[in-house]
Amino acid sequence: MSDSTSASPGPVPSADDIAAIAPLVGQVVAGPGGAMTDEVGVITGDITVATAPLPDGRAVVAVQYTDADEWYLLSGGPVPVPAGGLDELHHEVLELIKKGGGAEVPR
Repeated sequence: MSDSTSASPGPVPSADDIAAIAPLVGQVVAGPGGAMTDEVGVITGDITVATAPLPDGRAVVAVQYTDADEWYLLSGGPVPVPAGGLDELHHEVLELIKKGGGAEVPR
């Protein structure tokens, strides 16, 4: 018999879908080495970051070149929402991207 109280991980939405529903959006200038994405590898420069929760208790992060049309998934996600909540994760991602080095979603 399965445990109906635990949600199983579902499919990860597209980066565009994440950006459309993300309650937390910020802008940052990526440090040397930029931010690593699943779709196109490293992006650098002015980056917009969107962090969104998933129904199963995980969170995902999408990034784009600021003012561009395309969004990309930041590598390393989805991850469990930390004890400090989605705000904590979003802030940590912004700080990691500022440092660069191919920043990914922290695990």
